[in-house]
Amino acid sequence: MAFDAEIRQALIDQVRRFVNEKCIPIEGQVAETDEVPQDVVDEMKQLGLFGLAVPEEYGGLGLDMETECLVALELGRTSPAFRSVAGTNIGIGSQALVLFGTEEQKQKWLPGIAAGEYISSFALTEPEAGSDAASLRTKAIRDGDHYVLNGAKRYITNANKAQVFTVMARTDPDTPGAKGVSAFIVDRDTPGITVGKPEKKMGQQGAHACDVIFEDVKVPAENMIGKEGEGFKVAMSVLDKGRLHISAVSTGASERLIKEMVNYAMEREQFGKPIAQHQLIQAMMADSQAETYAARSMILDGARRRDAGENVTMLASSTKLFACEATGRVADRAVQVFGGAGYITDYGIERFYRDVRLFRLYEGTSQIQQIVIARELMKAAKADQL
Repeated sequence: MAFDAEIRQALIDQVRRFVNEKCIPIEGQVAETDEVPQDVVDEMKQLGLFGLAVPEEYGGLGLDMETECLVALELGRTSPAFRSVAGTNIGIGSQALVLFGTEEQKQKWLPGIAAGEYISSFALTEPEAGSDAASLRTKAIRDGDHYVLNGAKRYITNANKAQVFTVMARTDPDTPGAKGVSAFIVDRDTPGITVGKPEKKMGQQGAHACDVIFEDVKVPAENMIGKEGEGFKVAMSVLDKGRLHISAVSTGASERLIKEMVNYAMEREQFGKPIAQHQLIQAMMADSQAETYAARSMILDGARRRDAGENVTMLASSTKLFACEATGRVADRAVQVFGGAGYITDYGIERFYRDVRLFRLYEGTSQIQQIVIARELMKAAKADQL
């Protein structure tokens, strides 16, 4: 739904207070323990953060894309682990059901997802299938009123806490590429599912990714999302939304980093004056602000266009490419402005430097975004729409 300005601002202010008062003070603790405390997760549930994109009739907030991005910008101002707790519920974990689920499926799963009672995970990536997702090998073979699921998934976010998986599997082994793939909703308690230990990662401690193994898992045919062979239609349909969302989270991190670098530069003195008065430091701050402002403008423009019903595939990929690459540059400059202090753990800048590196891989790598943009440009040229 579209919120009026007053209600929207109240929501943004509430999320900002939560980030400032609850999340930022314990960022170091989360990084040290690799866990977001349960009381913080419970408050996220109370704020409705697990149901941002779930329609109101199923217990969610039903935010429009612009408001969702404004919330994501606020959540991006702290460790990505906090947003990741609810991130899969906000994205494909709920949106496949919202867009393609039957009413029975929606009634069964969406209220629990929106409330945070169920954590959902999107199981697409495999050892041999990532950016080339159409090459996935996990199979779902029809057997009466069930499909029998076999295969391995890799780097599945929130898998260790998930109650429900949206699983992409090949239902037609004889059809290569995307056409033979279908989407299923799979209950974690189904026999035959094994979830591995959380991976040790470069950054984003507190956000977990695990392998998931499916061995002769019997999935009711009624759990298919959409029609057989439409799995990639289901997955791709929410990519524009996901790319705008992660761009906003990434840009929120840029805004936090700018605040940190400017405050530090105004306090730290060298050559008899604060380093903020040295022009080369000013250049790094200025470049960071200009790029971040451009990214925020792109995000909100793309979100508004999506809300208006426009096709924003090229805009979403352009935004994701620019915003996430820009955040990497901002993080690098922040380390440089902090100097030696930026390389040690006390200030948390090195943690952000590691954390934001993943944004250039989420929701399609930067190189995939370039391919999408070029492909959309060629489509537009053929239609004489450039």
